[in-house]
Amino acid sequence: MRRVLAALAAGAFLVTVSACGSSGDSTGSDKASSSGGTTKVKVGVIPIVDVAPLYLGQEKGFFKKQGLELEVSLAQGGAAIVPAVASGQYQFGFSNSTSLMIAQSNNVPVKVVSNGIASTGVQGKDFGALTVKGDSSIKSADQLEGKKVAINTLKNINETAVRESVRKAGGDPDKVKFVELAFDQMPAALDSGQIDAAMVVEPALATVKSQGAREIASPLVDVAPNLTVAMYFTSTSYEQQNAAVVKKFQAALAESLAYADAHPDEARQIVTTYTKIPAAVLAKVTLPAWPADPDRASLDALEKLGQDDGLFKTAPDLDKLLP
Repeated sequence: MRRVLAALAAGAFLVTVSACGSSGDSTGSDKASSSGGTTKVKVGVIPIVDVAPLYLGQEKGFFKKQGLELEVSLAQGGAAIVPAVASGQYQFGFSNSTSLMIAQSNNVPVKVVSNGIASTGVQGKDFGALTVKGDSSIKSADQLEGKKVAINTLKNINETAVRESVRKAGGDPDKVKFVELAFDQMPAALDSGQIDAAMVVEPALATVKSQGAREIASPLVDVAPNLTVAMYFTSTSYEQQNAAVVKKFQAALAESLAYADAHPDEARQIVTTYTKIPAAVLAKVTLPAWPADPDRASLDALEKLGQDDGLFKTAPDLDKLLP
């Protein structure tokens, strides 16, 4: 198990922005503490637009109403958060769906407790896109055969999504040259011609567009309508031993997701409290969808594509992973 957790941590993907602060760090007690009717829990997240509902819910008092005090710890990627939650360093975490499936297929004891984010489901208007330089001759995903395409992590959700866009356009994804590059390095690499295309998510997507880049596909939409891209989770042991706390966290997060979805301007504003995203860029960012529940059909499609791409040694059991 230690080897599996170490491997997951090593596969952590880089994010587009760096944190300028949080309400906590990864040091201190490994267990949630409780005093005066309030339970403090550590939550591992990534400092990107996706987790705005968590911060918004904290500001609005939704977690406090449930008797919870959040200690938010910032990590570089969802793959790094998985072992931290499994080992008890955090009580809850946020990770992309494919990383959670990989963990489950490797018998890492994690359990999804809530939806995180979803694609908008609209081609050309999603928070993630496959982009090329403005003057590139590439017009569609099938023309990426033999080309260098940047993704933030090899053999994870974005590679699966790009491969599906290439297939749907009539191309052979096995002929694409995938290169691993941090999201925040993609705009410069694309502009300089170091890469031919980049699979970027917000706010890097807004940045490449400001440089004149064009979208040629919406890979997350190509995987499935309303794709569940990431979710919040805990360890199976924590869920079993602290069922009441988990239910309170779920209730507070459900209220937070609904509020963020209904108040996009407030969701944008809260992002400035935990990232260094410039206001001018943030105003142009396409927000993800924050539905209440994971979309099982979309996760089934993502799992099938992951199996086709050889991401899992054994097929993940979604019935055990999902709530």
